[in-house]
Amino acid sequence: MAKLSFDYSKYRVPTDGAFSLASISPGDTQGLDEKKHKHKAKKRLKENQVRLNDLQERLYAESRQSVLLVLQAMDTAGKDSTIRKVVGDVNPQGCLVTSFKAPSNEERAHDFLWRVHQHAPPKGYIGIFNRSHYEDVLIVRVHRWASPDVIEKRYDHINAFEKMLADHGTRIIKVMLYISKDYQLERLRRRLRRPDKLWKFNPGDLKERKRWDDYMDAYQVALRRCSTPYAPWYVVPAEQRWFRDLVISQLLVDTLEAMDPQFPEPSFNPADYSPESLT
Repeated sequence: MAKLSFDYSKYRVPTDGAFSLASISPGDTQGLDEKKHKHKAKKRLKENQVRLNDLQERLYAESRQSVLLVLQAMDTAGKDSTIRKVVGDVNPQGCLVTSFKAPSNEERAHDFLWRVHQHAPPKGYIGIFNRSHYEDVLIVRVHRWASPDVIEKRYDHINAFEKMLADHGTRIIKVMLYISKDYQLERLRRRLRRPDKLWKFNPGDLKERKRWDDYMDAYQVALRRCSTPYAPWYVVPAEQRWFRDLVISQLLVDTLEAMDPQFPEPSFNPADYSPESLT
């Protein structure tokens, strides 16, 4: 059986602005075959889940750093299932998941980053954004709900915001779950065929499908403008979900291992106590 080997750095968007979505296939698995490698992939995923749980505990105990995973995608790409599969075993005490919907009236009364900043993970936590501040240069751009001048400034505002978070100890990972228009159609049809998935079907998604090319253009601009050394973008093929989960879990594990969180030193002298002395 072939060795399980892959390189997620191939999906990292360069910081020089030279990137094309066409360079990545939504169904790519780097040569790994589902029949041959899916079992090994699931085993590796389980190992990564266990390792993430350990690293998250150390991160929480240390309380000096944090992680922010940003997930962006077209509808049906699997943001919810990615979160469930990758961090489902992590202690919920130290993992904060925020889903961003259409802004409320109060949120609209502030700058576009106001509602997002409130949910940035505090030190010791893993934060996950299910959609994010990038909606304000994606759907807002596609629907022209803001002027081109306003949108243009937002890329710089986003970069400055993320730099501030990074400077204060937050490691940022941004992932676009990449699917094709045909794959989305297949998933929408699946929702209609299954009674247990009907609640996820939104007729409005069909209108958004008509703007697919506009969305891809908006994504490409955002990826080019906002992939930075301190907050890189990764375009992860998401049509093979077992591969998607494997890549993102490995990315998170490697990021946390590089951060190397440590348990703090005790505030007392352990030599002064023994388990047997406790009453």
